[in-house]
Amino acid sequence: MNLDTQSLQPIINFIWTVADDVLINKYLENQYQDVILPMTVLRRLDLALEKSKDKVLKTHNEFKSKMDNLDGLLTSKEHGSGLAFYNTSPYTMKKLLDDPKNIDSNFLDYLNGYSENVQDIISKFKFRNQLETLENGGITFSLIEKYCNPKVELRPEKISPMAMGYMFEDLIRRFNEKTNAAAGRHFTPREIIELMTHLVYLPVKDQIQNGTFLVYDPCAGSGAMLTQSKKYATDPDGEVKSKATFHLYGQENTGEMYATCKSDMLLKNEDPEKIKFGSTLSEYGFEPNLKFNFMLTNPPYGTSWKQDIDNLNVGSGKKVEINDRRFNLSIKNHKGELEEKCLTSRSNDGQLMFMLHMLSKMKDPKDGGSRIASVHNGSALFTGDAGSGESGIRQYIIENDLLETVIALPLDMFYNTGQPTYILILSNNKAKSRKGFVQLIKADTFFKKMTKALGKKKSELNSEHINKIVELYLSNENNKYSKIYTNEEFGYYSLKIKHSEKDFKDNHDIKDFEYISLTENIDEYIKNEVLKYTPNAKPDKKSAKIGYSINFIEKFHQANDYRELKDIISDIELLESKTLGLLNTVLK
Repeated sequence: MNLDTQSLQPIINFIWTVADDVLINKYLENQYQDVILPMTVLRRLDLALEKSKDKVLKTHNEFKSKMDNLDGLLTSKEHGSGLAFYNTSPYTMKKLLDDPKNIDSNFLDYLNGYSENVQDIISKFKFRNQLETLENGGITFSLIEKYCNPKVELRPEKISPMAMGYMFEDLIRRFNEKTNAAAGRHFTPREIIELMTHLVYLPVKDQIQNGTFLVYDPCAGSGAMLTQSKKYATDPDGEVKSKATFHLYGQENTGEMYATCKSDMLLKNEDPEKIKFGSTLSEYGFEPNLKFNFMLTNPPYGTSWKQDIDNLNVGSGKKVEINDRRFNLSIKNHKGELEEKCLTSRSNDGQLMFMLHMLSKMKDPKDGGSRIASVHNGSALFTGDAGSGESGIRQYIIENDLLETVIALPLDMFYNTGQPTYILILSNNKAKSRKGFVQLIKADTFFKKMTKALGKKKSELNSEHINKIVELYLSNENNKYSKIYTNEEFGYYSLKIKHSEKDFKDNHDIKDFEYISLTENIDEYIKNEVLKYTPNAKPDKKSAKIGYSINFIEKFHQANDYRELKDIISDIELLESKTLGLLNTVLK
């Protein structure tokens, strides 16, 4: 079900006024979010605990001197909050307003009363760093009063985690635009998430009706992709209607987004310990042998992973060699021999490294295998020559028959980029009809223009568009919007050719490259396409390298229908006769 984002605008607008009404002249504009975002999360947690406040305090006071660890009691339904977190201070945000004179010390006591899992959230927001500024500016009371206004409806039963993720992302986008900062890299439009969940779960819906499944997002952001995927799979009125148990795992390296994600996991009674903080590439937070059934993500693209390279201890020099089994893989050379290589992308774009990371977390096909949906820009499809890390990663994916489908999305779908974007669907347990093939879906014309742009997002998908794309994917047929190619058709040999001056009237020896499809024989190609025209050319077969790229323009190119030569000649002769007749008339 699509999220009604318009209904959230009044709440977002009201929260936005807090900055203008309370923080102005006390904070710089680029610091507003350091207060607004954590206060929004804390108020949401505060409202969730309101009903159980008296019960929690009673249990805490009764047992605090008798037991060292009260977590079990204070989170139980019978004696505590009934949630995975609690607050043992005597205050709620509303009660803080009853004592304006002591509000700063009481607010600190309120923050200190939260359970350890919420302390982690407060810490990642670095919110305690703001308390002195709030106190010195005399704005603590005004800030809390604003958030206790009924117009700020943040109750979990009213605002879902998906809606909360949208609100946060919209607020952060506004902050970034106001300060001319780069737009957030975490933001995935909700209709794109909806499309991805359909593509991941529908093909295997009969196999996931019961049991336990693990879902993972290595770039979790606000966690919306995780929570929405579970909601879609388990919705009793949905298309899958699974009764299985789904555990959500994620990792995020931006403090504010990690804190947002973890807070919503708490409110959804998901295990907050399954959300880890840190860089997935160099500080992976889970057991190395933990595998996942489903993975959905929108990794950062066009973003440096240089710090990860340094953290992974790769040594000195320009050549990156990472001693990590996720990135050291076997691919074929031009002789068909397997060679182990360290496959790394350029340091200024780590998106394909996240893909390799996810591939290492796939379950064995004997155990059902894994399915991946990941959003990328065009760089992941064609950047990098034969022999480069990017090309090698594509080679590994395609030669191991992991790539099912690539879907070209419409332009202007994302808040922070207008460039072409694609959804890649991967599986290590392909259906029999898909084995050895890759499906390309050209869905860039399936959209409607938005009435009002959000950042750079000017286009959106409706249910009809999503259903059309899913239908094309499931049918897996060749048509105007869908093309099926063998794996080999995306590969090519890059071969150095030295041309002799004997074959040219004016120049000297020339070196260039021939790009030969893997579906062709190298010797036959050289004979028919090179030596036929430049008989003195010398191919350097030792220089041959294998490359892989996915070019939508080339694969969807429609050849023009050309007229017969005799018809063209006839028309030219007719034009000449008319022109000559006109010239003779003028000359007379």
